[in-house]
Amino acid sequence: MLQIKNLSKAFGKNQVLNDISMTINNGEFISILGPSGCGKTTLLKIIAGLEIQDSGKVLIHNKCQNKIPARKRGAVIVFQDYGLFPHMTVKQNIEFGLLAQKIKPEIRMREITNILQLMQIGDKANHYPRELSGGQKQRVALARACVLKPNVLLLDEPFSSLDAALKKVTQEFIAKLHKELAITTILVTHDKEEAFSLSDKVAVFLAGHLQQFDKPANIYNQPKTSEVADFIGDANYLQGVVRDSVFACELGNFPAIKIRDGAAKLRLRYDQVRINQSKELPALIVDKQYKGQFTTYTIAVQTRKSLEMQVTSHVSVFEVGEQVFIDVEPKNICIFPS
Repeated sequence: MLQIKNLSKAFGKNQVLNDISMTINNGEFISILGPSGCGKTTLLKIIAGLEIQDSGKVLIHNKCQNKIPARKRGAVIVFQDYGLFPHMTVKQNIEFGLLAQKIKPEIRMREITNILQLMQIGDKANHYPRELSGGQKQRVALARACVLKPNVLLLDEPFSSLDAALKKVTQEFIAKLHKELAITTILVTHDKEEAFSLSDKVAVFLAGHLQQFDKPANIYNQPKTSEVADFIGDANYLQGVVRDSVFACELGNFPAIKIRDGAAKLRLRYDQVRINQSKELPALIVDKQYKGQFTTYTIAVQTRKSLEMQVTSHVSVFEVGEQVFIDVEPKNICIFPS
């Protein structure tokens, strides 16, 4: 439905996007995930026609959009500040795009009524933006975009200004809205949990490069590069050596299929190290941080070389100075060449 082919963009000497290619299917919910300054919003603006790429193509339904103006692309962007007209009521804000498209009055009224009900803001139709909460403003911005029935809905960090409770409610609302409207949606975010929970697929951007475009579970469990692994989650790294498809390190031997012989490093997420699951490896609890749903322990593994690691557990009973035993969850082990 949407194809991005070999897209590049620079601002002066700053190369913001580097040869980006993606194919997005009709009705998918995609998140573009990455730190600030990695090119996420620039890509959204290029898809919408608000920025011009230096090279490459944007295709919607197999039609190249490079020379098509923003108003005719059917790619509507909702910015994080919502961009509502302060002098217009909620109804007038939503109607604005329909007026620009010269939609007949009776059709306009019907579409506005429907979208107000869908967004659950029917009682706010005659209110002004200054009279609305942050969550209500966001629903008005979404209503103004969705009433145009776009080919692609583009969301630029829409939850960034919301508090934690409202953020969760709004995420759930947008997920439900996406299912009902089945609009192809692209969300820009730097929040990993947000991207994983909402999306069919996630595109990880780092320094203007598309590092991995995959299902959330694949990115979390099997990052393709150590850069993606570093960005996705906190982990311990152990140096070792690969010989004949076996990685050897202080914690033992692990399969290393498709990794060439030589120096390598093993990545263990904090939750892949299990406490008191066996009698294999003795360790000492040297620090403990209780974080509600889980506890983070710092442990000193008593191998040939004393090895300090971070471990998370849903069990909080272990205390600093206590002797424990650990083993490693063998599933989804990641090994990268050094």
